[in-house]
Amino acid sequence: MGVQFTVRGVVFSALFAALLVVLSYVNINLGFSPVPITLSNMTIMLAGAMLGAFYGFSSMALVVLLTLIGLPMWHGNGGIGHVAGPTGGFIVMYPICAFFVGLVASRIKGSGIFAHAKMLITFILFGSLLSYVGGVPWLKAVAGVSWNDALALGFYPYLIGDLCKAAVATLVVLQVRRIYPPDRLVGKGGSKVVPLG
Repeated sequence: MGVQFTVRGVVFSALFAALLVVLSYVNINLGFSPVPITLSNMTIMLAGAMLGAFYGFSSMALVVLLTLIGLPMWHGNGGIGHVAGPTGGFIVMYPICAFFVGLVASRIKGSGIFAHAKMLITFILFGSLLSYVGGVPWLKAVAGVSWNDALALGFYPYLIGDLCKAAVATLVVLQVRRIYPPDRLVGKGGSKVVPLG
């Protein structure tokens, strides 16, 4: 059985891809680091939790693919050179992070205090920390710095901000999911689907 896409799923994947592009313009350059503080990584959390693993991955992968072919998707920049730059490891991890966020978030039910805690932990682990698994080694290799310097340039300064973004995303997602759970949002269940493959 091939992968089944729904019209809603494709549309919302495109919308979250557009959201990633828009939020990439909201960034603060720290001066001492080539990695800016940005809101774009909050889109990982929102896309994964609202669209599920497959469509969350697809939406983020679409932006990475369009960047690779040269479109200016990251605050006006694009091309292989941009992905190969110091922040490339983070960019490549975006679809993977969205996938794991979707995978875990889909198992979190309810909207009480325990659901908030579980969603927050999911966002911190898979929407934030997982991105550093690819981002920091990539930064170390491209910048030619030590591990300590790579952590100082691409990890430590961003932890508090990531925690705040995870907290905001938790509040947003759990409110939205009361009305639009991921299956309904992307048109699964009783909705008509178009099989591919």
